[in-house]
Amino acid sequence: MFLIPECIYARKAMGKRQSAPAGEAMSELELAAQQAIEAAGGDAVVALLKVLARNLEIERELALSRAAVSTGFSRGWHKART
Repeated sequence: MFLIPECIYARKAMGKRQSAPAGEAMSELELAAQQAIEAAGGDAVVALLKVLARNLEIERELALSRAAVSTGFSRGWHKART
């Protein structure tokens, strides 16, 4: 499985193509996208489905952690349970 690197420009790049930093051929997000497509045998739809499935897994894990960890312990990092 491929890993999508943490990128400080990820939020800014959503919805538009990100330019590569000076001296680099591709941005981190474009490289991760290329790796995902290659891992899916060249099928962009399969790659997207895998990324979306992994995102759902991570969201479920986060929801479980919110239920298990108090707002005080997390110092308000997640919203209080209502």
